[in-house]
Amino acid sequence: MFLLFLVTLTVMCCLLTWVLRRYAIRRGLMDVPNARSSHTEVTPRGGGVAIVIAFSTAIPVLIYSGQLDETFGAGLFLAGLIVAVTGFVDDHGHIPARWRLVAHFVSAGIVVWSLPQLPAFAFFGSSVELAWVAVPLAVLWLVWMLNLYNFMDGIDGIATVEVVTVSFSAGLLYMLSDNSEHVGPVLALGATALGFLVWNFPPARIFMGDAGSGFLGIVLGALALQVLAWAPELIWAWLILLSVFLVDATLTLLVRLLRGEKVYEAHRSHAYQFAARKLGRHLPVTVGVLVINIFWLLPWACAVALGGIAGPWAIIAAASPLCLLAIRFRAGQAE
Repeated sequence: MFLLFLVTLTVMCCLLTWVLRRYAIRRGLMDVPNARSSHTEVTPRGGGVAIVIAFSTAIPVLIYSGQLDETFGAGLFLAGLIVAVTGFVDDHGHIPARWRLVAHFVSAGIVVWSLPQLPAFAFFGSSVELAWVAVPLAVLWLVWMLNLYNFMDGIDGIATVEVVTVSFSAGLLYMLSDNSEHVGPVLALGATALGFLVWNFPPARIFMGDAGSGFLGIVLGALALQVLAWAPELIWAWLILLSVFLVDATLTLLVRLLRGEKVYEAHRSHAYQFAARKLGRHLPVTVGVLVINIFWLLPWACAVALGGIAGPWAIIAAASPLCLLAIRFRAGQAE
């Protein structure tokens, strides 16, 4: 029955994306290449709304079936809606950066309020209490995640491949670590994004837009935080699974700050963007992310979930080569 539910989400998102693509073409909602673009073809945008609708539809079903806490589900729905609407309006016009940031912080605050608890996280086998620091750290994490996802949605399929592989990998970790009762939301998110990937895989026939990327960022960030309530050690596994995006976006931001650039302005200086230009195509980079996530990061995350290695050591081992790779591809450097 649950498998049918997942297949339904995939088909629903795929069909909704088709509808949105036709709508975007009719209304002229097209992404026209400019000096800061990584693509060369005029392409419909705003397809990420299909992900928002399909996954938001899944939330009540997950709550009803007992696979998602009611309060957390409601917070996830409301926060995701705020982020998606903000991104949708910005996609169709323009919202000043300060007001977008206000919406992001409000959404993050809603998610943190709705979490079952933020008691502690596992550190070398010990439980570290975060006390009052937990709330601001969690809010900052969520705001960074949704903005990070906007930054990393710059070439065909990369953001969609990331959410599909991370979500299904997290589901596998939950089952391996005897937490299968929590697997519903992550598998639902992965199945939903899979329907969009049909249209977004290189060469993309529609782009996600800020509505979809911001929504995915805050949902992934929220699902990662959720594990602190029942399996704190798995937060390290989540960080490992997200390492490709975390390393590239964070290193790029730090380098640009050191270079005195305005970090809120659009640019093409992420490592993955340099890699796409160097290789002349988006496909190798997007497939490269898929391969790294499955064959490099997932085994390290599994080792953490099964107790074979402490989370901090695992993330250092898993992310260090990614840091070197990002430096190799000039993350944050001038074009």
